[in-house]
Amino acid sequence: MTLLRLLPGISHSPIPLSPRVSARVFLALLRRIRHGHLTLTTPDGNRHVFGDLHDSRGAALHLHDWRACGAILHAGDIGFAQALREQWVDSPDLVALLRLAIRNEAAAAATLHGGLFARLWFALRHRLRRNTRDGSRQNIHAHYDLGNDFYALWLDRSWTYSSACFDGDLQRPLADAQAAKYQRVIDTLGLRAGMTVLEIGCGWGGFALHAASQGIRVRALTISQAQYALATERVMAAAQGDRVKVELCDYRDAEGQYDAIVSIEMFEAVGEAFWPGYFATLERCLKPGARALIQSITIGDELFEHYRASSDFIRETIFPGGMLPSPAQFNRAARRAGLDARATFSFGRDYAQTLRVWRASFEAQLEAVRALGFDEAFIRIWRLYFAYCEAAFDEGRTDVMHFIVERT
Repeated sequence: MTLLRLLPGISHSPIPLSPRVSARVFLALLRRIRHGHLTLTTPDGNRHVFGDLHDSRGAALHLHDWRACGAILHAGDIGFAQALREQWVDSPDLVALLRLAIRNEAAAAATLHGGLFARLWFALRHRLRRNTRDGSRQNIHAHYDLGNDFYALWLDRSWTYSSACFDGDLQRPLADAQAAKYQRVIDTLGLRAGMTVLEIGCGWGGFALHAASQGIRVRALTISQAQYALATERVMAAAQGDRVKVELCDYRDAEGQYDAIVSIEMFEAVGEAFWPGYFATLERCLKPGARALIQSITIGDELFEHYRASSDFIRETIFPGGMLPSPAQFNRAARRAGLDARATFSFGRDYAQTLRVWRASFEAQLEAVRALGFDEAFIRIWRLYFAYCEAAFDEGRTDVMHFIVERT
């Protein structure tokens, strides 16, 4: 079957040349699908199936505007996000669609990564969002200061915005799974009442309050004004002001030495150029013989070089300045600072479940999201954000790990 027959009447269409050509190239790439199958509905209402119909792992994509093909070919997942924002594409199940894309990444890399010039352009944009002190505040503000009212709609009662630990029980309530994660951190480090902990990136105070309830003293750092305000309020409401001190403070300015350091999903916001300074802070602030536990999202070692060479939807749209380490890169950066690092626990599938719960809560609160002033384009992008991350964790493209770091 020729591409002309896959696109009935396209030669007579009023579509400009560029969208017509990009549509043909895009459809040619879809014919490379080998794992699962895709049902594509084109703007003319026709349906086409690509891949193996006998493979039950299917997904659907609705093309509402041929311009989507060019956007995707030009900028990969960033282009797909643009097309989704503009309502040029849609899918009844974004997670299934993205999992299908990941499984077929080797066969159709252009649909995920985009063209060379776009990759270079987005790589430059990413590098300009450096996490200097000022840059970090701007990057953090872009995401975490969307407003506490927004996050309150879909986070659990512990106000935790990091992976929970379900320990194999996916029916466990999210708040309980978050508490289990915090307790695992405490148990792994052997924290006891009276010990002092430096928390780098405290969020809205979830870990600090959990630790304080066991008599542990926590100095909790954040550079988000919104998080600082609410974390301080929560500490006072829990009558834990004598054990928890929340500070607006960049990790580079941390002082003193502590029995342990905890940093939960903050490392991703440091930026590769600033990893040495981050580990220097750990080395400086750990008492002799003390350890740090860093929870970080990671990308596979085999994917890291390609990942670091450009940008992607998450770094371009959701977390400006963000950068995932691979396990080997994390360990290497720690060793350069005179520290030893080792991964002790990985639980990426738990993150996929955490995201499923967040996504369901977000969908249940759409009217309240709109009432806060967020428009439909924002909602579509956040749907993609949740689905994109869930698919990556379910397919093993990303993981989340606990690293123990100590002086060598």
